[in-house]
Amino acid sequence: MFDTVSHVSFITGLTLGASLIVAIGAQNAFVLRQGLRREHVAAVVSVCALLDIVLMAAGVSGLGAAVQAQPRLLEAATIGGALVLAWYALAAFRRALGPHALRADPAGASQPAGQVVLQALGISLLNPHVYLDTVVLVGAIGARQPAGTQGAFLVGASLASALWFAALGFGARVMSPLFARPGAWRLLDAAVGVTMGWIAFKLVTGQLGA
Repeated sequence: MFDTVSHVSFITGLTLGASLIVAIGAQNAFVLRQGLRREHVAAVVSVCALLDIVLMAAGVSGLGAAVQAQPRLLEAATIGGALVLAWYALAAFRRALGPHALRADPAGASQPAGQVVLQALGISLLNPHVYLDTVVLVGAIGARQPAGTQGAFLVGASLASALWFAALGFGARVMSPLFARPGAWRLLDAAVGVTMGWIAFKLVTGQLGA
C-alpha cells in the first residue's frame, strides 16, 4: 500500500501520463487501426506501452541521478517542463475550439506480425515528441517527487499509458464511434488542457514534489 505522499505522486504520474498519451497522433491512429482490423493487437499494444514505460523509467532515473550531481539541473528541468506543459495546454485548448476526430482506415491487406511490430516501433521511436514527453517531461517531474516516491509516480504514469493503449486497441470496435465524434474530442482536449495547466502551475509554484 502507498502512504499518503506516495499516493499523491502516483496520482500525479497517472494524470500527467494520461494527459500526454491521449493527444491525437500517428501512434494512436496506428493502434486504433490495428484494433479495428483485429490484427496483432496484443503485440502492438504491448510494444507501444512497454516503450513508453522504458523511456519514462529512463527519464525518471536518469534525471534523478543527474540532479543529485548537479542540483541546478532540477531548476532548469522544472522551468523547461512547466513551459512545455503550458504550451501543450494551449495547444489542447486550441484543438478544443476546432473540429477534429481520430480516424483510422481499417482497410488493407493482412500483414505479418513482425512487419506490424516494426511499424509500431518506427512510429513510436522516430517521433521526437515521444522523447520530449517521456524522457524529458515525465523525467523532470518524476525527479521532483519526494525521496522514495519516484516509483509510485512511475507506476501511475506507466498505468495511464498501458490502460490507454489497451483501451484503444482492444476496445476499438466499441469505442470507434466515440473517437469519430469531434464533440467528444473537444471535451477531452479541454480536460487535457486544464490538467496540463494545473500541473504546470504546481511546478512553477513549487507545490509539485521536492
